[in-house]
Amino acid sequence: MDTVGELLRQWRHRRRLSQLDLALAADVSARHVSLVETGKSNPSADMVLRLADQLDVPLRERNRLLLAAGFAPRYAERPLTDDALAAAREAVERVLRAHEPYPALAFDRRWNILLANRAIEPFFGQVDPELLRPPVNLLRLGLDPRGFAPMVVNLDDVRTVFGARVRRQLAVSPDPELAALHDELLGTADEEPAHRTSDTGVVIPMIIRIDGRELRLFSTITTFGTPMDITLDEVAIESYYPADAASAAYFTPLPRTAPGAPLSVPFR
Repeated sequence: MDTVGELLRQWRHRRRLSQLDLALAADVSARHVSLVETGKSNPSADMVLRLADQLDVPLRERNRLLLAAGFAPRYAERPLTDDALAAAREAVERVLRAHEPYPALAFDRRWNILLANRAIEPFFGQVDPELLRPPVNLLRLGLDPRGFAPMVVNLDDVRTVFGARVRRQLAVSPDPELAALHDELLGTADEEPAHRTSDTGVVIPMIIRIDGRELRLFSTITTFGTPMDITLDEVAIESYYPADAASAAYFTPLPRTAPGAPLSVPFR
């Protein structure tokens, strides 16, 4: 098992910082950072978290650092359905509902879908039911031949964009399961798109062929700004927008739903 010093050194190298860089950012001496990393000084819990904050260590890994230093974990991990996260879940649901009639969904660190709005449902019509059994994985849904892949006109571009996103995520916070999923679905994805299908050069849209027409969609990502729970730290909301008027015309307003009414397919 790695010591807290070894783990901190790994994170420092991952962030490409010197001991002096980290020391200046954390307002401690470079000698103290060196002593902690070599195991010659036992850091307090506050010092572990101060260094972790400057290294932008995810909450899940901060707990691991605390355990390695001999302290109890500081951050809880509860399902999004937990009563303690009711306000946060309601916030996610509001974002998803407000984005209708355009598709939006929330997923976790391994791209497993947690919630989705009703606008996503028409796209499931040609998906193998096996892929819709919980947990429904967005990467697999988008790239597996049994999922959306046959519908995506510019699949090479989409694979490249997904691949870059996952690699950035793994660089920030390594995860063996996500790495295995990347190797399975994106192992041969290019580092950069071979060609760009955007008419404007501003974004690379996903072009989906459905109901005899082609839809051009681009997306944005929303995350919680100051999470103190591991689940919230790892939740991302992806909202899709039409990239042109023809694509916007495909989506029709949906009937209003009462607050608290179910969203789309119960993914969990």
